[in-house]
Amino acid sequence: MSQFGSYTIYLALAFSLASIVALLLGVSKNDFRYLLSGRRSLAFTALFTTLAAAAMTYLFAADRFDIEYVYSYSDRALPLFYKLTAFWAGQRGSLLFWAWVLSLFALVVVYNTRQDLENRTTPYIYLVLGGTLSFFLYLLATISDPFAVIPGGVVPPDGKGLNPLLQNPGMIFHPPTLFLGYVGFTVPFAYAVAAMVTGKVDETWLRKTRIWNVLSWVFLSIGIILGGQWAYVELGWGGYWAWDPVENASFIPWLVATAFIHTAIIQERRNIMRVWNMVLIVLTFVLCIFGTYLVRSGILQSVHDFGATGLGGFFLFFMFFVMLVGIVLISASYRDLRTDHSLESFLSRESTFLFNNVVLLALAFSTLFGTMFPLISEAVTGNKLTVSQPFFNRVNTPLFLSLILITGLCPLIGWRKASTDNLKKNFLMPLAAMGSGTAVLFVLGVRGVYPLLAFALSIFVAATIGREFWSGTRARARLTGEGALVAFPRLLWNMRRRYGGFVAHLGMVLMVIGITGSNAYKVENQATLQKGQSMSVGEYTLRYDRLGKYSDRNREVYVATLAVFREGQPVGVIRPEKRFYSKADQPTTEVSLRSTLLEDLYVTMPTIGDRTVVTVRAAVNPLVIWVWIGAFIMVGGGVMAVIPRWKRKGEIREIPES
Repeated sequence: MSQFGSYTIYLALAFSLASIVALLLGVSKNDFRYLLSGRRSLAFTALFTTLAAAAMTYLFAADRFDIEYVYSYSDRALPLFYKLTAFWAGQRGSLLFWAWVLSLFALVVVYNTRQDLENRTTPYIYLVLGGTLSFFLYLLATISDPFAVIPGGVVPPDGKGLNPLLQNPGMIFHPPTLFLGYVGFTVPFAYAVAAMVTGKVDETWLRKTRIWNVLSWVFLSIGIILGGQWAYVELGWGGYWAWDPVENASFIPWLVATAFIHTAIIQERRNIMRVWNMVLIVLTFVLCIFGTYLVRSGILQSVHDFGATGLGGFFLFFMFFVMLVGIVLISASYRDLRTDHSLESFLSRESTFLFNNVVLLALAFSTLFGTMFPLISEAVTGNKLTVSQPFFNRVNTPLFLSLILITGLCPLIGWRKASTDNLKKNFLMPLAAMGSGTAVLFVLGVRGVYPLLAFALSIFVAATIGREFWSGTRARARLTGEGALVAFPRLLWNMRRRYGGFVAHLGMVLMVIGITGSNAYKVENQATLQKGQSMSVGEYTLRYDRLGKYSDRNREVYVATLAVFREGQPVGVIRPEKRFYSKADQPTTEVSLRSTLLEDLYVTMPTIGDRTVVTVRAAVNPLVIWVWIGAFIMVGGGVMAVIPRWKRKGEIREIPES
């Protein structure tokens, strides 16, 4: 099976290269037969890459420890679920997963364009997809073979096992969703390149790739969120985001992709910002490659990365090659991309989208600079200096607050040019809600400039979104005679592209509330306790009652039982764990949570003395559950915005805003 896997990689690479040659011949000779051959070669590339992925899955399930990659990330005691998902636990498997997903996406594009092969742009779309596939398949075939056999022919009786930190459901789903986001942006990049090469740079390519843009953003969002949730429940330090280099590597392209999705709306509606959108989609794709490069090059230290792998130079070359191609194409297409349309007023919705872009790119740049600063400092001074969480918080917090403000302003300002009367009418209710809400928060004891400002702006944005929902529901109710409870869900469904965006923004507001509360008002304490002793954290008291132990397949687990009291009243029991894995030198600390809509009681057991003494670390994280609720709503809004429309007789269609 290992040889079969290697052969399928070679065949996939051969067909991807064949597709490039055939497509180039078809374009140069204007010969439909070559173009058809190139398309079929892409389909065969997907077939053989899928067979390679299936072979890798089988090798893990069958405990084939003669395969170096399986030996490194699995063992006999590992549950089957984790064996199968160990596929992407390491660098070689994750590269195979990247190539496999891209091949399937290319197959979807081939199917969707099966009637468009005579369209001038279609062969170039295939060329970009085939070229990117060839890069990853080349690495798998030459540098990073996932099917390599352990030298010497000796088959180990067991494997090294999966990193205990990865034996968590959140980390299982975190990498593949990130990859789906990274890989997904290859498709709109391919369409953009094809549009510039052929000179067809109108809105057509944006409309055709809209679902790819939004779904890739959705998957990237889910991946980032799952990574934060994994850090929160698995690493035991009490937080969910530490501006780790690998966290930043996924966050930076997310910021640029968010900017692109917003300005794509402007181009579709007003036929402006063509150059800007081309720059953003090229930058998004380059940063997706950059994120992959950071994880696999070993140039920066992180709890997530794979260490030095020898692939850094290849990724660096590919990234700069893509950037150079993008610059050349945008420069050559500049005249075609320019339009006679422009912003008519700085006081318009288009301007708020532009300001939104500026802030998002500023966030991306500051995060990129902080992430790469160790390398910059080493190159300049010879010493590798690092920046930590305070730097990112200090620089990015004002930018995030500006972004929230713009999110609230955008729906209140009309397209093209806003009138004074409309501004007064639209701003009255949101400003009143913000003022009264801020006063209430101040009376309740909320202090600090940044927390109070963040909560105030969140109220402003929520009121703005609420106003949009209310005005839309009233308009539909008047038009159809429906009651508000019927009109509101039908409004969301029938105009889901527009209101999906508002739902996503509402989710972001809830996340801001959760992030602000959990960072500004967190309290924590640590104590070493004997049986019967207690410790306090916030309004809670924890009494250590006993320490238990049990075995579970590949690990021994110690469980501390602590009775929880709040203001003297018993409210339950909490049980943090310490897990010792047979295949790992370091134990893991398992978090025990008591979550409510107001706060999380977060308890870990860092060390165990003897059967009577444990060290307990406890924290109260206010409002943190709203980070996860808001994330769910934000992702739901993105999905809602791309659900296809089906025409129905008598359906009320959305009327574009003037």
